[in-house]
Amino acid sequence: MIKEVILSGILLIIAIGAFIISIRSFQEKGFLLNNAYLYASGEERRSMNKKPHYRQTAIVFLLIGIVFMLNAAEGILKSGWLLWTGIFFTAVTMIYAVVSSIQIERKQNL
Repeated sequence: MIKEVILSGILLIIAIGAFIISIRSFQEKGFLLNNAYLYASGEERRSMNKKPHYRQTAIVFLLIGIVFMLNAAEGILKSGWLLWTGIFFTAVTMIYAVVSSIQIERKQNL
């Protein structure tokens, strides 16, 4: 029981960190944690429209925070359905990340 509480506490701390990154990204402040930005050259970074990348990062970290919160709650409550909800949100996060990356790339190439 103590292991589950400690693990859930760690997962909750990670969720809070993800929510903080999400809020900062919605505000378009702080370092941009986005692959398109991280892999861009210095010149590309300066000329890049960062707004869609900040939005994508904010939404992804919001969803990641939700996943970690659900996992923390499942660790304590042992309900079963929270695990499936977490799996659903994980799938939604991955699909959103891929689809939004494609949409951003298409808009930039127009």
